Amino acid sequence: MEPADKLPRYIQVGSALEFSRLVCALERAPRVSFLHEHDGATVLSVQMDIIKEKPVIYYAPLEERGHYLCYGFRGGREESRVVDSAADNSRLYSPIVRIKSLPASLRAGNGTADRYHPIVLEDLASLAKLSYAFEEAPFPLFAFPRGGGWLMGVFMNFNEEGAPYFCHVALDARPPGPFLKYATGNGAQPSFVGDPGEHGYSYIKIITLKEAHPLVDYDQLRG
Repeated sequence: MEPADKLPRYIQVGSALEFSRLVCALERAPRVSFLHEHDGATVLSVQMDIIKEKPVIYYAPLEERGHYLCYGFRGGREESRVVDSAADNSRLYSPIVRIKSLPASLRAGNGTADRYHPIVLEDLASLAKLSYAFEEAPFPLFAFPRGGGWLMGVFMNFNEEGAPYFCHVALDARPPGPFLKYATGNGAQPSFVGDPGEHGYSYIKIITLKEAHPLVDYDQLRG
C-alpha cells in the first residue's frame, strides 16, 4: 500500500447543476471554475477546503464548451448552461479557466489518513445556525447517501491546527430542495425550498454528491 500524500482529493458532485449551484448560488462573486482533464474525462473543478495541507476539490464532468458557466432561475426552477457571453444581468456567471495540463501537484493523490470527525447535530435549526456562525456568507451544506439514508452537513475547522469536522444531521431521504430556508426571528424550523427568492429569510445552498463523502471518519458513527 502506498503511503498517504498531500496531493488533492477529487470528489464528484451529483451533476453539472449541482456544481453550478456550488460556484454561483448565494455568492457575492461567483467562484472561478477550472476546466481540465481528470480520470480520463473533461471536468470543471473548484477547491472548497483543505485538510491537513491536502486540497479538497469538487468536480463535475462537462460535455459543453464555452467561456462561462451560467446559473439562474426561470419559473422558480434552477437552470445551468455553458455560454460564451456574460451579458444577462439576471444570471450569475462563473468564469471558466481552461488548464491545458495539470502540474503534478494538482493531480489526484492516492489518499490521506486524515478524516473529518463527524459531529451529529440534533436538528436542522442547529445546522443552519452553525453554517452562519463564522462568516457573513454561509458555508454550503453537502448531502450524500449512506446506509439507506442521507447525511447533510457542513465541513469546518474550528481552528487551523485542530481536527476538521463534519457537523451534520441524518435524513431519511435525499433533501427535497436545493436550498435550506431559515429565519432567525420567528422561531420556525428551517425548510427545504427550490428557490431562494422569498424575502425575509436566509438561505443556505445544498450540494448533493454522487456518492458518500470519502473523507468522513464513519467509524466514529458506529453505535
